[in-house]
Amino acid sequence: MSNAKRNIFVTTALPYANGAFHFGHILEYVQADIWVRHERMCGNNVHFVCADDAHGAPIMIAAHKQGITPQEFVAKISAGRQQYLDNFFIQFDHWHCTESPENTELSQDIYLRLKDAGLIYTTDIEQFYDEEAGMFLADRFIKGTCPKCGAPDQYGDACEKCSSVYSPTDLIDPRSAISGTTPVLKTSTHYFFRLSDPRAQQFLREWTGGKAADGKPHVQAEVLAKDEEWLNGNLADWDISRDAPYFGIEIPGAPGKYFYVWLDAPIGYLASFKAYCAKKGMDFVHELTRPDTEQIHFIGKDIIYFHTLFWPAMLHFAGKPYRVPDHVNVHGFMTVNGQKMSKSRGTGISPLDYLKLGMNAEWMRYYLAAKLNSRVEDVDFTKDDFQARVNSDLIGKYVNIASRAAGFIFKRFEGRVSDEAMKDKVLSGIRAAADEIRDDYENREYARAMRRIMQLADVINEYVDREKPWELAKNPEQAARLQYVASVALEGFRLLTLYLKPVLPATAERVEKFLNCEPLNWSSVDACLASSRPISKFEHLMGRVDREKQLDVLLPDATAAQAIKPEKKAAPKAAPAAPAASIAAAAAPAEVEAVADVCTIDDFSKIDLRVARVVKAEDVEGADKLIRLELDIGDGRNRQVFAGIKAYYKPETLTGRLIVMIANLAPRKMRFGVSEGMVLAASYQSDKGRGVYLITPFEGAEPGMRLR
Repeated sequence: MSNAKRNIFVTTALPYANGAFHFGHILEYVQADIWVRHERMCGNNVHFVCADDAHGAPIMIAAHKQGITPQEFVAKISAGRQQYLDNFFIQFDHWHCTESPENTELSQDIYLRLKDAGLIYTTDIEQFYDEEAGMFLADRFIKGTCPKCGAPDQYGDACEKCSSVYSPTDLIDPRSAISGTTPVLKTSTHYFFRLSDPRAQQFLREWTGGKAADGKPHVQAEVLAKDEEWLNGNLADWDISRDAPYFGIEIPGAPGKYFYVWLDAPIGYLASFKAYCAKKGMDFVHELTRPDTEQIHFIGKDIIYFHTLFWPAMLHFAGKPYRVPDHVNVHGFMTVNGQKMSKSRGTGISPLDYLKLGMNAEWMRYYLAAKLNSRVEDVDFTKDDFQARVNSDLIGKYVNIASRAAGFIFKRFEGRVSDEAMKDKVLSGIRAAADEIRDDYENREYARAMRRIMQLADVINEYVDREKPWELAKNPEQAARLQYVASVALEGFRLLTLYLKPVLPATAERVEKFLNCEPLNWSSVDACLASSRPISKFEHLMGRVDREKQLDVLLPDATAAQAIKPEKKAAPKAAPAAPAASIAAAAAPAEVEAVADVCTIDDFSKIDLRVARVVKAEDVEGADKLIRLELDIGDGRNRQVFAGIKAYYKPETLTGRLIVMIANLAPRKMRFGVSEGMVLAASYQSDKGRGVYLITPFEGAEPGMRLR
């Protein structure tokens, strides 16, 4: 990684100002906040801003129902934002609003530049009009059946099920979401951004498939595939206007016409940055046009259409000082028990409810980090997984190190560590992992970073178990050794804290005070604790998750189970089998299991299938069906899996073989230990018995390869 200081402008998607934050927002803000904290620990200059997306018909209508102005409605929502950000340790440099002078100025400026470039035109179109409400209907206030996949109850601009984009007039059986009546078509003059222009098409193909100055793609592979699908489908011109009454920014020279909210919303990034620059005494134009400035966005997968096509095209053709994004980092949704978050389905989790139950915000930050990577994958919350990761990783592995060692140093040696211990080879190995962990953060591979860190925690705990400081403490002649061992453990704890600091900022700050060390950053890897700076008394850092009082209250089992209970289908009866003509035919199942319900590619992408090598296989004492497997998927640690295959395989025949496992299955506590995954096998049941066959990759496969 280069040591040159970077200048980075970072944003997250603007939340719509019509409601409180949910955990989908927290997921995105935590992902970006971790990355920003990492960059600052590298010594880089980062401007981290966001804003409320305040415009559009939904807010106008909601304000009218409450008898207040849209501005007052937005102000009420905005006033409640900071409690979420503060409590989850999310530190934006500035939070703004699209209903601001800066956003009006920049939106109108960009529009006029696009108009001068010949990319704006007008045409009369037929548009849905609600006669009862007396207004033209915005796309999101028209619902009907998707014309592409037939999904019911979809909005007028895009289908949430198949991601198709279409015109509201394409909807089947449209209805007004305001009055519930069938809308009528009326003619109105609309303003369009000419995305069909060959210049726009060429630019978008080059940008979406291109790379930034750092050599990394502008968008992820999954996003590029979707962009190419849209581009190859003859990307339509974009309707950027709405008719009065509408809460938004007026189009210059067009009375009664307003910018569609999706034109001015992303410009809110720039408006927030401009307001921040003014507050800090910086020159907005200078900062935006600096050759070393990087513009980076974090967004959810539901808004890639606007952020990777419209947004870069607007910025490119508007010209300087505007700049196209260097990277648009897209993440998946947050789900609960594999289901979309929904209060009515029992899968809704409120961030404030989470906090009111006394649950530590850093538990959630760690849990999200342990599941986030650079791909566009959903992050699923389950109680078992959450409890296991917090109690096992954070408490049982990380915090446990300090609690096992600090007391000896503070009570026996006046808080002074052994300087000689800082050279121990165990610590050399912990320090050697810094570059890989730092690169994981840089590349947003947080889950991999957390795995590496917990593997290092295992190394330190194993060292403590081996050296047994509690036994050394009983022998006065072993005082020097006791100080040495406890010092190694504490320095290892300091390094782990450094590695976890982007994720656990509040804990890291308390540890810095407890260890009496300088604020931790990536250059601190080469530093160490010293006898000249005695540590303070160890204080409680973090408690365990209480399943009954916290998790079960936050997400009741009965409701969640009911929400995800699959519908059972009877298996079809097989026709009488013909006489067996071969051994293979004789072994064929007499009845074929019914094909499961249709799943989407998003459903399948949640399952992380990996090639695994069996490092060790052994019978489980007291279990009739289980074999205990130690599996290596190439990430530096072995996973324990209990498989019910004892009747079909002998343990000695499995060692060294390659099989396939589900690597991201929530850990399951069994009577014989924790099972950290599942191996894949084909099976049959017939009148001749039952057969189980482990899935084995072809020759050439290596542990860790992912099945797609």
